[in-house]
Amino acid sequence: MKNNLNIHYVNLAEQWKAEKHELLPIIEKVLAQGHYVNGIDIDEFEETVADYCSVKYAIALNSGTDALTFALALNGIRRGDEVITAPNSFIATAATIVHLGAKPVFVDVGEDQNINTDLIESAITEKTKAILPVHLTGRMANMNKILEISQRYNLVVIEDSAQAIGSKLNNKLSGSFGNIGCFSTHPLKNLNACGDGGFITTNNETLYNKAEIMRSHGLINRNESAIFGYVSRMDSIQAAILKYRFKKLDSVISKRRKNAKYYFENIDESNIKLPFEKDGEFNTYHTFVIQTNKRDELKEYLKDKNITTAIHYPIPIHFQPAASKLGYKKGDFPITEKQSKEILTLPIHQYLTRNDLKYVSDTVNMFFTG
Repeated sequence: MKNNLNIHYVNLAEQWKAEKHELLPIIEKVLAQGHYVNGIDIDEFEETVADYCSVKYAIALNSGTDALTFALALNGIRRGDEVITAPNSFIATAATIVHLGAKPVFVDVGEDQNINTDLIESAITEKTKAILPVHLTGRMANMNKILEISQRYNLVVIEDSAQAIGSKLNNKLSGSFGNIGCFSTHPLKNLNACGDGGFITTNNETLYNKAEIMRSHGLINRNESAIFGYVSRMDSIQAAILKYRFKKLDSVISKRRKNAKYYFENIDESNIKLPFEKDGEFNTYHTFVIQTNKRDELKEYLKDKNITTAIHYPIPIHFQPAASKLGYKKGDFPITEKQSKEILTLPIHQYLTRNDLKYVSDTVNMFFTG
């Protein structure tokens, strides 16, 4: 196939090119007013988040990882506790549990890459304090079943929504189901800052008030600390950038969904598994992950054709050297382990043209047909 296209997995340079004339004055305004840490940009960003996610409160933080740490700590997770989660997420999901002295208890996933809710109850012990589902790729976990289980066993539910801003299940938004929702605004996310950032969402006023002081040394005024807190404030520049990009978020999601629709209609699914939506789902396609037992060969083939792909994630958490002390072994989570060898992320970003999408689809099809 002769083609001069070069398809990037992400294209932040194109985003900057499209936005720089509007973003530069916004950044200059923040610098000129001199409020670099707290101030009106943070307040307005939090109001925007809370309104968008249909919750009462939002707290801006300096990363999605800190969002998870705060959510766990605010809900009293401590040494000796157990938190049920999935082993196919980014390492931060489990790491934040470990940092608080608790133990991540993994449950295998289903074909949709989200935690298999049929397996959760068998993992619950007297030490279990929380369930931490991950809305991987922008697809919602089965929150109705998770909430049902959590109520039966009196467990906290913390949503890892790092990849799922705007995702819905039965028209209810991610981050509005559990006790707390955790989001990332890392540069690769659908709602992205020009650096690290994150936030939590909640309807619980007590958690909100505690989080507000916890992110800034526990300070209740300039000289008094009510608790030993953290330093996890979002920079005002990032808040201003995110406020601007929030106005474009629905358009970004719409474009990614249209790109996914093109793939669904044009990639032959005879030899691969495509991430079709299930009834009631509204997926935002932070990533578009296909599955094939010829993943490595396909990845190299696409690379040779100037199509960049990624793998999210090739090494399950229970196989990471850092997790060796958790006591898991090969075969404990067969679906996760199988998928880790078959998953491949195709380009899905909003700057892909129709020609780009056609080239990717045709090239994938050609790999299998020869």
